[in-house]
Amino acid sequence: IYTTKDKGTPYRWTLGDGSTIKGIELAVLGTDDVPPMKPGGIRRVIVPASLGYQSLIAKPTSNAKCTAGEQGSIGPIPPKNVDSGAYQRWYQFYCNPRIPYQPDLVLDVKLYGRR
Repeated sequence: IYTTKDKGTPYRWTLGDGSTIKGIELAVLGTDDVPPMKPGGIRRVIVPASLGYQSLIAKPTSNAKCTAGEQGSIGPIPPKNVDSGAYQRWYQFYCNPRIPYQPDLVLDVKLYGRR
């Protein structure tokens, strides 16, 4: 299990810039059935594979997009330099083209607000 609490800083992105998975953006923005999140709000989000990391293996290309901060990567991606093994587990499920499916993601999202 990976948590940004281990890093000491929250996961940050610009809403709508394509740098994070679509499921998180929809959780924050809301849908027809779910209201948008407000700063300070916490929401458990179940992200189906179609709104998760499928684009990382859709076209076989370089594995650079499976590394946080690289061009074409979408987050959140666990850091490689942590001994918990979170990155290796994440990579095997979401960046491995030999696995024919990707499991749904379960995320607890806390919206801190705008920067």
